[in-house]
Amino acid sequence: MKEEEKSTNAEEETTQTENNNQTNNQKVEEESCIIDPKQKEYDDLNDRYKRVLAEFENYKKRSSKERETLYNSILGDIVGVFLPIVDNLENAVKAETQDTEYKKGIELVLKQFKDILKAKGVEEIESIGQTFDPSQHEAVSSIQDPEKGVQEIVQEYRKGYKIGSKVIRHSMVVVAN
Repeated sequence: MKEEEKSTNAEEETTQTENNNQTNNQKVEEESCIIDPKQKEYDDLNDRYKRVLAEFENYKKRSSKERETLYNSILGDIVGVFLPIVDNLENAVKAETQDTEYKKGIELVLKQFKDILKAKGVEEIESIGQTFDPSQHEAVSSIQDPEKGVQEIVQEYRKGYKIGSKVIRHSMVVVAN
């Protein structure tokens, strides 16, 4: 009888172990059913977050570039209005006069204008001795001179100015050959 009891106990333990395993498997399946949708939802939200973050970074870069372009455009328009004044001051400095104090005053005003332009990033376009570049220069005349190179600028009628790579006003020049 003891053997029957042992075998019955062994069968009960086996049955109980199988029941426990089935219960554990059911719990794992139920948890995985709960976890899988939550993991998928997390992955979706994480993906959306990364996309929104990337779009925002692109927006910041684009906005900054547009702001800089707009600033340079407005600055170019404003500076363009004052350039004839700078030209007239340069002509006044070149003019002969007996009053040296008057000439010094004109030179100081011209220097102030040029310092302000330089502080705002406005540069003069180099012309004399350079090769003609239609994006920066405007040819008003040409001459034949065997001593000069092909399309070399020999004279400047009006100075040109630029901000960065944007030309505010083209240089008016005379081109050789």
